[in-house]
Amino acid sequence: MRLTVLGGCGAWPAAGQACSGYLVEEAGYRLWIDPGYAIVPRLLMVVDASAIDAVLVTHGHPDHCADLNPLLRARALPDVAASRLPIYALPGALDAVLHLDGPKMLAAAYSLCEFTAGNSFELGPFRVDTCSLPHYVPNAGVRLSASGRTLVYTGDSGPTSDLVRLASAADLLLAEATYVDDVPAAEARYLSSARDSGGVASEAQVGHLILTHLWPGTDPEAARASAQRAFAGPIDVARLGVVADL
Repeated sequence: MRLTVLGGCGAWPAAGQACSGYLVEEAGYRLWIDPGYAIVPRLLMVVDASAIDAVLVTHGHPDHCADLNPLLRARALPDVAASRLPIYALPGALDAVLHLDGPKMLAAAYSLCEFTAGNSFELGPFRVDTCSLPHYVPNAGVRLSASGRTLVYTGDSGPTSDLVRLASAADLLLAEATYVDDVPAAEARYLSSARDSGGVASEAQVGHLILTHLWPGTDPEAARASAQRAFAGPIDVARLGVVADL
């Protein structure tokens, strides 16, 4: 299993960067998780739009799903259209982005497969286990397993013991870390810090931690140092070009 990070900004893309977007590959199958703002141009540096086999979206905030629209346009509008794309998301999460164009323009470009957080299902070579995690809108943490390896992604989530259970003994934890040390009180139920994510990684005994969704302008080394105070394993910060082979 290979993870390629396409972007890792939270909220909006900083100059030269992009929001959440992750390509996960296994046995020739390409799964794109969270097509956030500014991700499509970065995806097209790696693979053609038609080469994506499925998309999985953790929640409906636009920094996690807005670039689904240009992806579908890139598949539907060329002279030879790509095959219908399966899109997995929570009920209603993609209503806004799927209505950016008229209903007939992209209708043949995708199949929407809605799931409930807590469901498990097979997706290509992956087993996908999901868990409801606390955020401002419904959010599904995901655990991908294939060939004896496991990747866990939090989406956006406040602290919860469910994160530790979801990430237990994972080879790789891709964890939201909007803030470095302390999350403002008004947001503490719904977002995490690098220190929080380091604590989850340590308690869950994961092999490798990647911090993502950093607030634009955050010093990535400060985030890494904060996580290191809780987790002794390898830590990276999500940015274009980070690749993890599990």
